[in-house]
Amino acid sequence: MLLTLLFVLLFVLLALGVPVAIALAGASAVFIFLDGRIPDVVVIHRMVNGVDSFPLLAVPFFILAGNLMNTAGITERIFDFAKALVGWMRGGLGHVNIGASVIFAGMSGAAVADAGGLGAIEIKAMRDAKYDAGFSVGITAASSTIGPIIPPSLPMVIYGVVAGASIGQLFAAGFIPGILMALALMAMVAIYARRRGYPRDQAFSMSVLGSSFLRAFLSLMTPVIIVGGILSGAFTPTEAAIAACVWALFLGLVVYRTLTLQRFLRVSFDTIETTSVVLFIVAAASIFAWILASNRVPEHFASIILGISENPIIVLLLINLILLLVGCFMETVAAITILVPVLLPIALKMGVDPVHFGVIVVLNLMIGLLTPPVGLVLYVLSRVSKVPFERCVVATLPFLVPLFLVLFLVTFIPAITMWLPTLLYR
Repeated sequence: MLLTLLFVLLFVLLALGVPVAIALAGASAVFIFLDGRIPDVVVIHRMVNGVDSFPLLAVPFFILAGNLMNTAGITERIFDFAKALVGWMRGGLGHVNIGASVIFAGMSGAAVADAGGLGAIEIKAMRDAKYDAGFSVGITAASSTIGPIIPPSLPMVIYGVVAGASIGQLFAAGFIPGILMALALMAMVAIYARRRGYPRDQAFSMSVLGSSFLRAFLSLMTPVIIVGGILSGAFTPTEAAIAACVWALFLGLVVYRTLTLQRFLRVSFDTIETTSVVLFIVAAASIFAWILASNRVPEHFASIILGISENPIIVLLLINLILLLVGCFMETVAAITILVPVLLPIALKMGVDPVHFGVIVVLNLMIGLLTPPVGLVLYVLSRVSKVPFERCVVATLPFLVPLFLVLFLVTFIPAITMWLPTLLYR
C-alpha cells in the first residue's frame, strides 16, 4: 500500500510541475514518515552517500569544460572546420551539423550543452542559407544526442557510479554506437537533400580545409586529450575532466583571448547552478532507489518481466520500451539512478554485460530528450530558434527513425558496443 502511495505521489508531483529532485525527495520523505520504522536521519544519510563518490567529481568539471568551450569561441572554430570538411556534400549544412556534434561530443558529454552551444550557431547558419526551419531544428536536436554516447559522457558517469561499472569501459563502448548514429543521421540528411533539392553549400577546397583545420587545431586537441587520456590509461575520467577545464581555460585566456573575467564568472555561476541541480537529483533519486531496493521492488519487477517471457529478445524489447517511456517523462540523471538498480539485475539474468547495458540505457534516455512532454533538448532549441515547441516536436519525429535503428542494432548486436572495450580493457 505504501509503495503504491510512493509512486502515486511521485507522479502527481511531477504532473504538477514540481522539480524532479523535490518530487523524488518529497515522495520518499512521506513514505518514510508514514512507514514509521525508518529513522529520519536515514534520509540524509542515504542522500549524502548517493553523491559521496569520486567518479561524480567528473560531473562539475565536464559541465565547466563544456561551458568554457561555448564561451571561449571554441565551438565556432569547430563549426567552421566541420563546414570545410563536409559542407561540399548535398545538404551540406545538415552534414556539418552532425560532424560538429561528433567533434563537440568529445568535449562536453552533454546533449543539452551541445544543443545550447553549437545549436545556436548551426541553426543561424542554416537559416541564413535558406534551409527550412523545421529541418534545421530537427537535425540539430537529433545530432545533439550523439554527445552523451561518444566519450566523454555525463550520463555514463552517473550510470557507472550506480551500476558499479567501469567508466573507462563505458566510454570506450560508446564510441562505435556514436559513429553509427552520425552515419545514420547523415543518410537521413542525404534523403532530405535529394527530395527537397538542398544545394551543396560550398565547393570542396583543400586550402579552405587546411586553413580551417589550422585555426581549429588547438580546439580539436580537446577531444584528443580527453578521450586519448582516458583510453590510454593516462587519466581517470575525473582527471580527464579537470584536464579539459585546464585546456579550455588555456585556450580562452592565453591563445584566443576571448574569455574575459566577466565571462568566466558567468560561466562559473552557470556551472555551479547546473551541478547543484544534477547532484541534488542524484541525491534525491538515491533515497528513492534505496526505498525500492529495501522493499525488494527490483526482485518483484524482475519476476513480473520474466513472467511475461524468458526469451532474451522479448525481455530486451520490454526493457527498451520501459526506458523509452520513462525518458519521455523523467530527467536523464534521475531515470538512471532509479531504473538501473531495477533493470540491471534482469539484464544480467539475460546474459547482458553491464557495460553493454549502460550504452542501451543512455541511448534510450537520449532519445527521450527528443520526446514530449519533458524533451529538454526540444525546449532548449525552441528557445534558441524561436520556433514553437509543438513545431520542434513534429520536425524532430522523422530523425527518430535512424536513432531507433541504431538502438535496435546496439541492443541485439553486442559486438558493436563491446568490441572496443574488450580490445582495450579485457
